[in-house]
Amino acid sequence: MKKINKIQILLLLFLGFSFISCETTDLDLLNDPNEITIENGNLERFMVAIQVDYANFSEDMGRNGGRLVRLEQMGSPSYANAFDPASTNEEWGLAYQGMFSDIKIAEGLAIELEANKHLGVMKIIQASTLMTLVDYFGDVPFSEASNLTEFPNPSADDDASVYAAALVMLDEAIAYLNQDGLGLENDYFYANDFDKWIKLANTLKMNAYVNTRLVDANAASNFNAIVNSGNYITSTDEDFQFTWDVVNNADIDSRHPAYGADYTSAGASRYRSNWLMDEMLYDNDPRRRYYFFRQNDCTPSGIGVDGDVCPAEPDTLFCSTDSRPSHYPGSMVFCWVDAGYWGRDHGFGGGIPPDSFSRTVVGVYPAAGNFDDDRFSSIGLELGGQGAGITPIMLASWSQFMISEMNLVSGNVGGANAAMQLGMEISIAKVMSFGSKDPEGDLSYAPTSGDVSTYISNTADAFANASNDGRWEIFSLQHLKAHYGNGSDGYNMYRRTGYPHSLQFNIEENPGNFVRSFFYPADEANTNSSIQQKSNVDGQVFWDNNPPSPGFPSAN
Repeated sequence: MKKINKIQILLLLFLGFSFISCETTDLDLLNDPNEITIENGNLERFMVAIQVDYANFSEDMGRNGGRLVRLEQMGSPSYANAFDPASTNEEWGLAYQGMFSDIKIAEGLAIELEANKHLGVMKIIQASTLMTLVDYFGDVPFSEASNLTEFPNPSADDDASVYAAALVMLDEAIAYLNQDGLGLENDYFYANDFDKWIKLANTLKMNAYVNTRLVDANAASNFNAIVNSGNYITSTDEDFQFTWDVVNNADIDSRHPAYGADYTSAGASRYRSNWLMDEMLYDNDPRRRYYFFRQNDCTPSGIGVDGDVCPAEPDTLFCSTDSRPSHYPGSMVFCWVDAGYWGRDHGFGGGIPPDSFSRTVVGVYPAAGNFDDDRFSSIGLELGGQGAGITPIMLASWSQFMISEMNLVSGNVGGANAAMQLGMEISIAKVMSFGSKDPEGDLSYAPTSGDVSTYISNTADAFANASNDGRWEIFSLQHLKAHYGNGSDGYNMYRRTGYPHSLQFNIEENPGNFVRSFFYPADEANTNSSIQQKSNVDGQVFWDNNPPSPGFPSAN
């Protein structure tokens, strides 16, 4: 399908359509001729709506997880305040009022039309969404959801049972995809390559088995059975990702959301994570120039690219004249990162100084911004790849990190190291391929093949010679860095393992307990009498049987 067709469909979706909501009771909306209803809707329009909602859901949830594990910057010193009940209203609505409501009606249309491929795709999307909801919230509505006639206030199902139901859905999806049926008119992920959809379903199952390995004795054998089959995502041409378009006007912005937030006429609106930038700078990670674009060559109080100490600027970087927090170890990054990397610490939520043209912004991966070639120029509109980036959802490199973790758990150090190396190779190659998205980028600044090989071999050697604790530290750092752009799996990994221990501490010494599961969204808890709001964020999802917080994870 040509890109212009996708853009036209997105324009129609955002400008003309208001998708049916399972909570809609307004008669004017029910009679709106542009509303998708059983009477005037059709299967393909539902499929477009479902896919676009899923992309936005994955992007938003991934950023939530990323902020917790320092892939993104968390701008509140209190965990409970950073993720208060109102913060996930949109994501919950995309799932329940968007996807699940549309899927319920679309499934009926697909069954009538014997559209087996459509059914398979919908079941994969629904299963993936349900597992993500459980990972973040624990118990969630399922059996009574999307049936407001009988259950106007749907109860939350046990989270383990929802996970189990999602795994059944994935098997059902594979069965449907193996049957004859017409392709989707618009498949934004795999262009009707249903072998890839089947590989995705198996990879999602692998991911579920990794998450449940602490509570399910059969998880490892189920995981290994899929790995041994080879029928899972193994190469980047099978990567499951949503590609954003270069469309930005008063009515629609379908560019990558991070690009839209940073590349504006008023400058950047987000901050990058000091921890991640510092880690990648001093680890000499080959992906650094692709993940971040520096507007300055000197961060106040840090060491500039010329080797000189940069003057403090408390008006633009508040903390540049502050002392290190007493609970921060001497080796932990605080306030500034050298070489012009300008971000914020984990949990810092101070005011907004005039620094929008000083901050480091998102780079060419995954958001299709600028490649960092030491130009140190201000960002603005239509630069770099103009936002035609991706939201990664399940990548080949991530498959290898799953295999590495399961091998590390079983004591197969060599297998864990080999899979980690392969995951790094795949990740770095994919990230570096994005350099060409910036037509102004000078790729002579890109790392050489020798640089990449040295980085991977040094990491592998360190892993081989480390203690068991050291191996988990190295693995978890590489896992997180490969998941930049979608922090959901990183958030899960951190709760499963407690690593890495070297994550930057919250800037507040007593920020409250780490978020083991999120509050229910305010829109749901305040209107659904069957959902009782949680008293805190300490509740652990069913697959997290690690010690309670505080104390775990250690880098709170």
